Amino acid sequence: MKKCLIDFVFLVAAKSALVSSFSAPNRKNVALNVATLGQPSLVDIQVKDSDPKPSLLKYDKDGFPKIGSLMRALPDESFNVDTATSLFYFGIDSAAVIACMGFLYSVVSSDFYHSMQFWQQAAMVTPLQVLSGFAMWCLWCIGHDAGHSLISKDKKWLNDVVGEISHSVFCLTPFVPWQLSHKKHHMNHNHLEKDYSHQWFIKENRDELVWWIKASHATRNFQLPILYLVYLLVGVPDGGHVIPYGRLWEDETFKTKLRGMGSSLVSIITAGTLLATMGTADFTVVCFVPWLVMSFWLFMVTYLQHHSDDGKLYTDDTYTFVKGAFETVDRSYGKLVNRMSHHMMDGHVVHHLFFEKVPHYQLEDTTVALKQILEEEGRGDLYKFIETEDYTQEIMKQFDENWFFVNEKQIVRE
Repeated sequence: MKKCLIDFVFLVAAKSALVSSFSAPNRKNVALNVATLGQPSLVDIQVKDSDPKPSLLKYDKDGFPKIGSLMRALPDESFNVDTATSLFYFGIDSAAVIACMGFLYSVVSSDFYHSMQFWQQAAMVTPLQVLSGFAMWCLWCIGHDAGHSLISKDKKWLNDVVGEISHSVFCLTPFVPWQLSHKKHHMNHNHLEKDYSHQWFIKENRDELVWWIKASHATRNFQLPILYLVYLLVGVPDGGHVIPYGRLWEDETFKTKLRGMGSSLVSIITAGTLLATMGTADFTVVCFVPWLVMSFWLFMVTYLQHHSDDGKLYTDDTYTFVKGAFETVDRSYGKLVNRMSHHMMDGHVVHHLFFEKVPHYQLEDTTVALKQILEEEGRGDLYKFIETEDYTQEIMKQFDENWFFVNEKQIVRE
């Protein structure tokens, strides 16, 4: 009788507490654990949220967010292209290149420089060459925005002007051919056969490669400083960026080819004028070596953003734009380098998702917003990030060990 009385009192108390909990405002989850002294809990009640928070995103049949729902979930400011802001950065970086290379040329053309021995000259100019090359890389990133029509949405002609000046003139990279191949890279990112910029080879099939590709792999470390030069001039693997030939130009109109040749002509005239003015020796020291530094930055960033141990490649049967975009890797090279490079490295995932929508000065905040949305959706696994402050060691290590190989297990075929 005593035990029954205790159980009765206990159940009445539990019921009273449960009713009270439902009457409390703004309370969604209730867990009651009521126990008598010296006895285990007899009641453990959970009331689940009856009105769950609606999903911010819509998903495709493979569980990847649809690009439209991602765009709607991000802040409106992410897609604000401001012409004045774009031109401000263009002006700053152009001035930096002119100042760095101008000072380098003044040193190289001085009597003091010519009175030195060769090793002393090299020691004096090397830091200035590295600085000039990095300044060119930063300006190249502005031209990259121009290639995506992100300098101005109102005055579209400004994109061509900024692109030709920053790429064709300052960086000696014909703007229109690069713009064409780069857009095809974005439309086919991480597609096994259709991607541009980097060719993919299956490691298990290495013995079946033609002899000159095997030779390229064997000499890969010697090629690292000149790979971008080979890419532009020889056209491996995409097609010529100076002379229009190869798969890059297939199905392109005569007008597009003419515009491409115009950009090439601008670069050739610029290089020829500098060479004739400076002479071969000074041109090599002041222009060509900094250009190699710039091209090293470009190759390093492009390679590392698209190569990771868990990266996947897709075929025609499995590829979608969003899948490929989420195989892009954000990397941090350190706050200062990230900022001066206009967040090309630590905002690359957002860039590949919205390459014609988000300008470089919106990448940092948009990346933060994207990560937060994915975490709230329980899909934080889609976002790839690698801390890479030892970037020069990382590119040499990755290129030596992996080159352009991918393992068969990384290829999603079905």
